[in-house]
Amino acid sequence: MDLAIPESIKPGLNFVHPLFMWVLLALALYAGYTGMKVRKTRAATGEEKKALVQGQFRTKHFQIGSLLLAGMVIGTLGGMAVTFVNNGKLFVGPHLLVGLGMTGLIAVSASLAPLMQAGKDWARYTHIAANTLLVGLFAWQAATGIEIVQRILSDM
Repeated sequence: MDLAIPESIKPGLNFVHPLFMWVLLALALYAGYTGMKVRKTRAATGEEKKALVQGQFRTKHFQIGSLLLAGMVIGTLGGMAVTFVNNGKLFVGPHLLVGLGMTGLIAVSASLAPLMQAGKDWARYTHIAANTLLVGLFAWQAATGIEIVQRILSDM
């Protein structure tokens, strides 16, 4: 199957997904930071609460989370597309399967937002647990992604 992508561009496509996902990993860490600040704001009182509210961490957390959800879906599909374009097939292994699982996990995490806004503590704890797992898996994906990039570079 020829997708009419110039051969000169195909090798460079291999590096778009890893770079994009490293940016998303950094955003995920920042989202975690803002999430902790939201939690701290909820528990704070007096002047500390006023200072934390001015940081607008709730809004930042929601916006970064939305970007992460969209980026994760696009990054997952993009990585699969580039692999298929360059190899004519997908390599079904831990990197792909964990990446797909992470995409599902972030969707579940984001879907809990309305329940958290309604004050459901179980949804908040599930959101935190899912995102903690997500960041751990993301770090593992980054390591296995580096191995894949090294293999691609050695084949060039």
